[in-house]
Order: sequence, then structure tokens, then C-alpha cells
Amino acid sequence: MSGGGNNEYGRKRFQRSRAHFTDRITADGRDGWPVEAGRYRLVVSRACPWASRSLVSRRLLGLEDALSLAIADPIQDDRSWRFTLDAGDRDPVLGIRFLSEAYDRRETGYPGGVSVPAIVDVPSGRLVTNDYQRITLDLATEWTALHRDGAPDLYPKALRDEIDAVMADVYEDVNNGVYRAGFATGQAQYEEAYTRLFRRLELLAERLAGQRYLVGDTITEADIRLFTTLVRFDAVYHGHFKCNRWKLTENRVLWAYVRDLHQTPGFGDTVDFDHIKRHYYQVHSGINPTGIVPRGPDLAGWAAPHHREELGGRPFGDGTPPGPVPEAERVPASGRP
Repeated sequence: MSGGGNNEYGRKRFQRSRAHFTDRITADGRDGWPVEAGRYRLVVSRACPWASRSLVSRRLLGLEDALSLAIADPIQDDRSWRFTLDAGDRDPVLGIRFLSEAYDRRETGYPGGVSVPAIVDVPSGRLVTNDYQRITLDLATEWTALHRDGAPDLYPKALRDEIDAVMADVYEDVNNGVYRAGFATGQAQYEEAYTRLFRRLELLAERLAGQRYLVGDTITEADIRLFTTLVRFDAVYHGHFKCNRWKLTENRVLWAYVRDLHQTPGFGDTVDFDHIKRHYYQVHSGINPTGIVPRGPDLAGWAAPHHREELGGRPFGDGTPPGPVPEAERVPASGRP
């Protein structure tokens, strides 16, 4: 990724890597990593939809004081995620310049590259996990002793089978589907991904036409996972990834649904449209060799009334909204609508 780009994007068939480091941080510490306030650091990029899931979950559950946060530069170089947003180009807690240093302290010659989200053990500086599918589920179910008062239940036991089924379809056709379309190297690959993506979005729109949230009457992990793709749709996937059958703003149900979530504390206050656009358009140089970042789309509509409350639903169930964003974690004005 010399010069801040990656020429392989758009030249090699896309395949989502499985997480290589799948240790879990649990209440009983069975993998050697017990839940402990202040011990771990969550490393994310606000540009990355997979990492953004953990940003939303951490906010909703009130884990800001228990699990510290490192935000990587959205523009990668050939050593991947770097801490050039911090003074001295080093993470102030871990003391490293590149996330790869925490990976190397855990294992040399690891497959799959350096990905976010990642959780690092602060005392040793070693990576604990980069299991993007598991991290948020464990934040919801294993970190409960450190949840804020009024934290919602994002993965309720009674609904887990249905949540898992919905998330599996969303993962395959939507979360991953936009990437398969965008990084396709042949027409047939692209058209298959495109067709499956929009068919799934239409099915989701039908489901959400009569209910406020994907499963049950409260926000769950399923909504978090769909949100982080939908919030990027018009800004990057519609044009950059050629997912252009229609814009999200042209789908009445999904546009109202994603605005509802964006306006819910814990969702929109984690989104940085500036980081999102600069990452996709400047790093994916195999797709966008000029590195030009588009000015649009107009973000003004994100604050418009959505009227989804007319469907009922209780966003936080028996809980309460999260408190204000910590000052050090506020998204700069350049990234907000």
C-alpha cells in the first residue's frame, strides 16, 4: 500500500478473511483473557464498517471507561493501520506507531494481514483478538459486569436464533455483498453480487416496513450490523463499489430506518463521513487510481424526521440512552452531517 493506496483492490477477487486470532475475552477468563476494566484497548478505524460495529456496541453498553479506544488514520500505508492521528504518530497508551506491532508481539508470520477491530492487551502490548464477528457479541454478553446502568440487552437469549439467522443473511448478501461487487474482477462476479445485494435489501425493506427494528421491538446486534453498511451506502458503495441500482435515499423504508438509528445516541455519534470517504476513495487505488474524493453526497438529510417511532418499539428496551460522547472521542465537525 505504498503511497497510501492498495493496487490489489479491484485487481484480485475479493474474499473476506476469517479472523486468525480468535481468543475471547470472557467473564471467566477461560482463554486466559478475563474481562477487566482498563486492561484492554480497542483499536478501530472509523472508516471500517466491521470496526464500527464495536464502536456502536461500546457506546450503547457504556464501556468507554472500561475499554479504552485507539482510532487509526483512515489512510493506510504499506504497513496498514497507523496511529498518525496521535501526537508523535504513536498511540499514547500502547506506544506503537502501527497496529502491526501488536500483531507481531503476539505471533510472527501470521496469515490474513492486519485488520480492525482489534483488541490489544495493554500490559503486554500483544494482540488478543481480531475476531470481528465475535467481539461485539462478547461485549454484549461477557462484559456485563462493566456495563453502564441502563445498558440495553443487544443479544437477548430468547431472540438469539432469529438474530443469528437475520445476521447471517445480512452478512452474506449486504455486509460482504457490497465488497464482492466493488472488488469484482469480472462482469459475472459483479452482477451476481449486485443482484443478491439488492434482492436482500428489498427483503429487508419489506421486513422493516411493519416493524421498527430487525428482531423484536428493541435495538439488537442485528441492527448494529446492518447500520454500519447502510450508513456508508450512498457515500461510498453506490458509486465507488458500483452498487447503483438505487441510492439509499431513494428507498423510503431503508432511508427512514437508517436515519432513525443514526439519530439514536450511540449510532450516528460514532460515524465519521470524512474518514469513510477518504479511506475508500484514497486507499482503494486499484478501483480509484486518481485518488479523487467526491464532494457529495449532501449529508443534510440525515437530520430529517424519520417517523419510525410511529411503528412503536423501544430503542433501549427497559434501559436508557447512553450519556454524552466523551470529549476526546467526539467526531470532528468535518465528519458530521
